[in-house]
Amino acid sequence: SFDNTVKVWDVVTGQERLTLKGHTDKVYGVSFSPDGQWVASASADHTVKVWDAATGQEIRTQQGHDQPVVSVCFSKDGKRLASGSFDNTVKVWDAGTGQERGTLNGHQGPVWCVCFSPDGTRLVSASADKTVKVWDALTSQEIRTLAGHTGPVWSVGFHPDGLRLASASDDTTVRIWDAFTGRETLTLKGHIDDVYSVCFSPDGTRLASGSHDKTVKF
Repeated sequence: SFDNTVKVWDVVTGQERLTLKGHTDKVYGVSFSPDGQWVASASADHTVKVWDAATGQEIRTQQGHDQPVVSVCFSKDGKRLASGSFDNTVKVWDAGTGQERGTLNGHQGPVWCVCFSPDGTRLVSASADKTVKVWDALTSQEIRTLAGHTGPVWSVGFHPDGLRLASASDDTTVRIWDAFTGRETLTLKGHIDDVYSVCFSPDGTRLASGSHDKTVKF
């Protein structure tokens, strides 16, 4: 939020449960740990914060980026946390201790979105440099660059089977990629403005995209 806070809501009643205060600038991204115990937040104050999701207590502040942090994501086992920043890097952290495990360098523009593969072995990042990069999540080595978008890439996500990726771009398209070969398999056209968000359904049969054209497409 632009009010520098994170809010936790009851999704059944719509009631606000907690307001998490501590960031000193806008909050761009949030992520629950898989067990629901923690919430991580990414902020323009250059930090990642980890909170107790039940009490709202701040557990730690993770510093290392030197520009706004815009995306954060837990690995599926909850042991690692990734963050993407305007400093063109992705950082991987130990989710339990907050220790930095690696810095992923290679993008030539801000990193807008990060996402772990379902098995936790790979990490994918979307950047304003018009590319998606796939990384080895354990060694921090770049595996491949997916090029094809003609505008900044705002969002990226793995299919539940880990074999495919979807990316959403300023170029109004959503693209589907083979996660292992990097081959583009589909270009989904229909939006008439920037596509800011993309997400597979848990069973992998559907894909949703959200756009600046004020629509969500399935």
